[in-house]
Amino acid sequence: MTTTYNCTSDDERAKGLEHAQRAISEKKCVVFPTDTVYGIAADAFSPQAVTMLLVSKGRSRTMPPPVLIPRINALDGLATDVSADARKLAEAFWPGGLTLILHAQPSLDWDLGETKGTVALRMPDDEIAQELLTLTGPLAVSSANRTGQAPGQTAAAAREQLADSVEVYLEGGFRPREGELAVPSTIVDATGPRLRVVRNGAVSLDQLREHVPDVLGLGEIPIAEEEPQQGTPVEAAPVAETPAEAAPAAEAHSGSSVVKPEAPEAAETPAAEAPAPDARP
Repeated sequence: MTTTYNCTSDDERAKGLEHAQRAISEKKCVVFPTDTVYGIAADAFSPQAVTMLLVSKGRSRTMPPPVLIPRINALDGLATDVSADARKLAEAFWPGGLTLILHAQPSLDWDLGETKGTVALRMPDDEIAQELLTLTGPLAVSSANRTGQAPGQTAAAAREQLADSVEVYLEGGFRPREGELAVPSTIVDATGPRLRVVRNGAVSLDQLREHVPDVLGLGEIPIAEEEPQQGTPVEAAPVAETPAEAAPAAEAHSGSSVVKPEAPEAAETPAAEAPAPDARP
């Protein structure tokens, strides 16, 4: 039976978190607030639960959800080959609106969809989200909406779209604050030799470059330092914007200089979980 809990009340919040923890253990979905938008969550290590999440949203396995974690030290348990630059961004912006695409730990028994061996990780800056994640451990999370619809900024708005496909709705008021736009997390691909943005969002490129100066912006193309014999500069393929929940690893790029394509950047995909994670949330 679907139940909504008013988490602005301490008593209901405790009951809601307990019910949500139980629902996650039973491979069911829950909706809860994050610092960007509301998310629909399932046990990241249960293929059955992740499938239910994708079906609830009307998504296929080609758009795998990101994984939200309760603390930064979970990073190495879920990802491998984490670069120093990726760690700098995690330390600077977690908890917060940054999703990192990393190589998934090959030893983990999970199936998030067609991830191509990657995982998109984020640590949300929201008290209710942190409390739930502490109880459940890592969760596969996408924005709480049907594909193509606006992301839920309240549990009530999410319930209008997701209805009984979700066991528990944790209502915590508007996310972000009432009157503000629902901005998804920024997604950065950290699987190649240089970090690069694959979705613009809550953390700006200027903010990222304060910590990692050579991070590539959305659509920026690195040029190889050396030219091939025929004299034509080697350019990496343009970076297509990744939908909010999609977290496949992009091809690695190399080179020290960057050019921007003449065509304008693709319009930012709404967090209808571009993962993520969401991105999106």
